[in-house]
Amino acid sequence: MDKSVDFEIFLVALPGLEPALLDEVRGLGFAGAALTPGGVTCRGDWAEVWRANLWLRGATRVVVRIGEFRAFHLAQLDKRARKFPWADFLRADVPLRVEATCKASKIYHAGAATQRVEKAIAEELGATISAEASLRVMLRIEDNLCTFSIDTTGEPLHKRGHKQAMGKAPLRESMAALFLRQCGYTGRETVVDPMCGSGTFVIEAAEIAAGMAPGRSRRFAFEELAGFDAEVWARMRASAAEPQRIPAQRFYGSDRDAGAVRMASENADRAGVAEWCSFTQMSFADLTPPDGAPGLVMVNPPYGARIGNKKLLYGLYGALGGVLRDRFAGWRVGLVTSEAGLAKACNLPFDPPGAFVAHGGLKVRLYRCQVA
Repeated sequence: MDKSVDFEIFLVALPGLEPALLDEVRGLGFAGAALTPGGVTCRGDWAEVWRANLWLRGATRVVVRIGEFRAFHLAQLDKRARKFPWADFLRADVPLRVEATCKASKIYHAGAATQRVEKAIAEELGATISAEASLRVMLRIEDNLCTFSIDTTGEPLHKRGHKQAMGKAPLRESMAALFLRQCGYTGRETVVDPMCGSGTFVIEAAEIAAGMAPGRSRRFAFEELAGFDAEVWARMRASAAEPQRIPAQRFYGSDRDAGAVRMASENADRAGVAEWCSFTQMSFADLTPPDGAPGLVMVNPPYGARIGNKKLLYGLYGALGGVLRDRFAGWRVGLVTSEAGLAKACNLPFDPPGAFVAHGGLKVRLYRCQVA
């Protein structure tokens, strides 16, 4: 691993959550962090690329920009792609695929550009090109500037590697982590989810409290790159695999569905946080605050667009709001929904909602308040 290299690293965010990701990136001490369309950029060497994949909770993937040149026609792209130092980054024995995009450039046919680069890599490096390959080289041609990048993540980062059981409309872990952050959660307070589903909010909160790296249980695409140092990576991951601290508080999830409670418990066990989490089968109508100081209620109720009848949900949201008003004085609330009217039905003093965030074909927003 060449420690002297300094890459521009692009951290992909879910649209609408870029500022929250920037806050996380800065909190982890990545150099030069700045907002950019679609995510956050920072700078660093390969060790920082690995650290980003291992530790970032809110990013979707980590992309490294490895070089650029200008090209005004396909023959020029072909010639310069053949001279590019692919062996510095790619291994001849690892299959890969190329994806190209073109914008405001003389080269306007992305498919033709893709074919030229694939052929250049195959013939100059000897690597196999496969549409099914997990390793992805990306080419962006904008204003005649050709920029090569490598997706160092592989499967999106929200796939932590320890969640197998999921409910009907699971919230991505990356989204849950940033919603927790936007609610001011730092790992030092109790979190309660009265409609926990597969346990995403509760498990993320427990992991944050324990200081456990979200990427500790999975593989990454960068492990297939040239110069990858397996021993250095093993030490880095080993130091992040165990809890950095023991939470002083517990995390509570409940759901009226017994299958959801079972799934959440199994997921927490696989994640290594089961000892700090409690999952109970019950209706939110029976919810009472746990002992101790007020904390945070995080809830992702049904929206009606995919699950259930929306008209019936107004009563559900109203009843949920009533439980929180009557029993959770002093607690903060974070509620995720696609419908402003449903949030309003809670009759809680929500602040203006956050940005729209894409979730399973819908646009959802985070509503926050403190219960008086």
